[in-house]
Amino acid sequence: MGSIKERERFANPYIVQMDKFADSLKQLSKTFLHLESYKGTFTRDEVEEISARVTEKVCQSCENRNWCLVENRTSTRQMIYEILCGIEEYGAELNIELKRRLQKKCLNAPRFLRETINVFGDAKQKLLWNNRIVQNREGCAVQLTAFADMLRYTVRELDAGIFTDDAMEKRIKLQFKRAGVKVIQCIFFLTEHGNYEIHLTLKAMKQQCIQTKELAKILSKCMGRTMLPETGERQTITDDYCTIVCVEGPKFHTLQGVAKIGKNCEVISGDTFFMTELPGRKVSVVLSDGMGSGEAAFQESAMVVEMLENLLKAGFPLETAIQMMNTALVIGREEVRFSTIDMTVLDLHQGTCEIIKAGASTTFIRHEDRVDKISSTSLPIGVVQNLEVERVKRTLSDGTFVIMMSDGVMDALPIGEQEALMRTFIKGTNIQNPKELAHHILEQVLTWTGETPQDDMTVIVVGIWEL
Repeated sequence: MGSIKERERFANPYIVQMDKFADSLKQLSKTFLHLESYKGTFTRDEVEEISARVTEKVCQSCENRNWCLVENRTSTRQMIYEILCGIEEYGAELNIELKRRLQKKCLNAPRFLRETINVFGDAKQKLLWNNRIVQNREGCAVQLTAFADMLRYTVRELDAGIFTDDAMEKRIKLQFKRAGVKVIQCIFFLTEHGNYEIHLTLKAMKQQCIQTKELAKILSKCMGRTMLPETGERQTITDDYCTIVCVEGPKFHTLQGVAKIGKNCEVISGDTFFMTELPGRKVSVVLSDGMGSGEAAFQESAMVVEMLENLLKAGFPLETAIQMMNTALVIGREEVRFSTIDMTVLDLHQGTCEIIKAGASTTFIRHEDRVDKISSTSLPIGVVQNLEVERVKRTLSDGTFVIMMSDGVMDALPIGEQEALMRTFIKGTNIQNPKELAHHILEQVLTWTGETPQDDMTVIVVGIWEL
């Protein structure tokens, strides 16, 4: 949490305000975590309450009431406690010995047992619902903390990267004016890796309509760097003021290819994937394997992939996006339904890739002279509240291929030989087309097994080359 002294280092009032927002969110998160905690069993007072409710319903008109509830009170409580333990262990069917003992001591044994089971069931349901509320509250606390951290990180990153260059701004305004565009503001931003990003507020003059990519060319000449419109930027500039973003061009480009087949050759597969461009000239490839196969697994993995895509495009950090998704899945359901997450994010400026796994299968990287593997022992999302996400970063070179696959591909190969065989399939070909390489790998696996697929199978290949 940001202290007052820490805030004093940041003169930017927006950072101070965002720090206050983040502090408030974290304080709310702590409040959630310090409320009622999980209860694994009933307290002594709750057992007493169960006992009182049962005796009130059954024992009021019983001729032995005074003997059971006053003279022999301790023994009666012990019997009720043993019945509750028996219900917890065996359900409504208690062990024979306990039933015999109850019949000897109680004139209304069948009714006493029935009421005890009913009251216990109500109390147990309340306990489960209270624990579910606690779980949901903890999930909200995790989300609030993640959001607070993201706010603090984002505003500091933006503030650190913004700089002024009066001479460059004057040059840009002059060149754009010659092209029929009026620029009223230039904001220069330098990323942590030294790449330029420029935000221009402008409009076309004399009711012209100018393509954004043409303006990017002018900007490139002014900067002496290759500048491109940001992914998803508007294509044309009209006579209405707007703000466009141009970023420094990448040093690498990628091509992707996919090969897939459903369980028993079904059309619908439980494996879902997406490939998309992210801000900062990054490319994200995500593969999700839903629990089971067929339509239900497809809907599950498709939902996960869509949620993750939206969070990443909105600018959420990778691990934060996965954690928030996991929390949403854990707290929103009665039953456990999980999905794996296998994500590769390629930085086209740096020529690096970051691989993030949650319960996913092995990823292979084919270099010119070797094949590396990246495995995971983490759980899928949707299983536990506090998910451990594994992250690995690798440097890539011209002609490197990243090969992702769902569990069904590796599981089809003999245990103990899976990684060795997959390395053989990958190294044994000089195919340079990602789509052809993906199909080659899947065909090799199917040929080796000689059987109809016993699970959904998907292979994704991403190739990276220098521009």
